[in-house]
Amino acid sequence: MGGTIPRDLQFETTIAAPVEFTGIGLHSGAPVHLRLRPATAGAGVVFRRTDLDNFEIPANSRNVAKVSYATSLMRQGVLISTTEHLLSALVGYGVDNVLVELDNLELPILDGSAQPYIAAFRDAGLRQQRRRREYLRVRQPIEVRDGSKFIGLYPGEGFSIRYAIDFPPPIGRQSLELELSSAGYAAELAAARTFGFREDEQMLRDMGLIRGASEQNAIILTHAGVQNGPLRMEREFVRHKVLDLIGDLALAGHRIQGRVVAERAGHAMHTALVSRLLQNRSAWDLVHAPADHPPAEAHAALTAAHAS
Repeated sequence: MGGTIPRDLQFETTIAAPVEFTGIGLHSGAPVHLRLRPATAGAGVVFRRTDLDNFEIPANSRNVAKVSYATSLMRQGVLISTTEHLLSALVGYGVDNVLVELDNLELPILDGSAQPYIAAFRDAGLRQQRRRREYLRVRQPIEVRDGSKFIGLYPGEGFSIRYAIDFPPPIGRQSLELELSSAGYAAELAAARTFGFREDEQMLRDMGLIRGASEQNAIILTHAGVQNGPLRMEREFVRHKVLDLIGDLALAGHRIQGRVVAERAGHAMHTALVSRLLQNRSAWDLVHAPADHPPAEAHAALTAAHAS
């Protein structure tokens, strides 16, 4: 999609009507009811634990808690776990402000992807708000390294990602490079599911993890191949990692204008990058999308919003 972006994409949005989901947490296995409500301009994404006197936790890097197998938020001892798929879908569909109510500690895993959220947003529609959207424009490189693992954020037009993963067979090495201005979140990423190896199951369960995992919400892998195939899309594994990355970067509090390069990174490195970025105030500034050339993530929002 080229040309001038419609003026409405320069402004913040919220969902036009509430949407609801019921399911279980991937790691806790606990039942949970999730309700997303429209929020006022400038509110951002705020989680509310309805089972704990409506205690609220804003989705930002200051509230990041455990980040190994999922991205969790914590404030004053109150936890909200596995936020990345919803946050990713909100960015991908172009939703800036929303109140997220849940009655347990973990968001529902649904089908293991962001597709159910995208479908619900499409049905509910978006409402444009009067506040102009601000973008976090990267001005200086920010990098995080851990041995052979790496993630970096660099200045760039729009929002582009290059991500590589390297897992045991049957995954092996996969890479994906995309510019969200043309790829379209809904078409390229939303349906990609989380995945895990059958041989790791008992170890993870002993750690108190994946108690809600099943063939209905995750790709299960064995040495022989995909146990519950077929895959939904080519290179679904690295696509899901990019989906996760977009959700984790949402904790910066603004949509990013820049270029991301990742090599075998994960939630911990994604969120460490956000923290390091925000701590280095000279590395970024906040800008409005100019009328003739807004950051390319606006293209992605438009593509997602009008995909059918």
